[in-house]
Amino acid sequence: MAPPRSACGASPPGGASPDTKGPVDLSCLASGRASGRGAACKARQRTGQAGSAAAAWLGALAIMLVGNALAAPVIERATKGDRCVEDVASMRRNHMRFLEHQRDATVHGGIRGAKHSLKGCIDCHASKTTGSVAQAPTDFCVSCHAYAAVKIDCFDCHATRPAKGAAP
Repeated sequence: MAPPRSACGASPPGGASPDTKGPVDLSCLASGRASGRGAACKARQRTGQAGSAAAAWLGALAIMLVGNALAAPVIERATKGDRCVEDVASMRRNHMRFLEHQRDATVHGGIRGAKHSLKGCIDCHASKTTGSVAQAPTDFCVSCHAYAAVKIDCFDCHATRPAKGAAP
């Protein structure tokens, strides 16, 4: 008996199985093993083919990358103040939004020195050893952004050190 066809003469979804000329049992693809008449799935489960070496190489590469990424960043504590302007979880997730909002308020409204200013961050978080937030790999901004693989371009224009007269 021939497999059913649509009104246009097309094969059923999945096409005909190459070994039985009947409809392909797609459940074997999802489960990874053949079921019923569709032995075509077993034919595809051969080992030692060209894909094996590539899969092993990619797996080893993934382990190396993940292994390096699991090492937590080294972050120096703030040098001023008792606590940040926001809680830690909020700052980790939203600091860029706070900075962008403050940037817009400063550029468009002339509002400077507010709660979420970049200058305020730099004044509190500049390293005791380098005096900067973005000079050494352990400086506050660089350590987290390197860990997260995010390029910071703030300091292409802005200073990485507190202004003269600001206590480190």
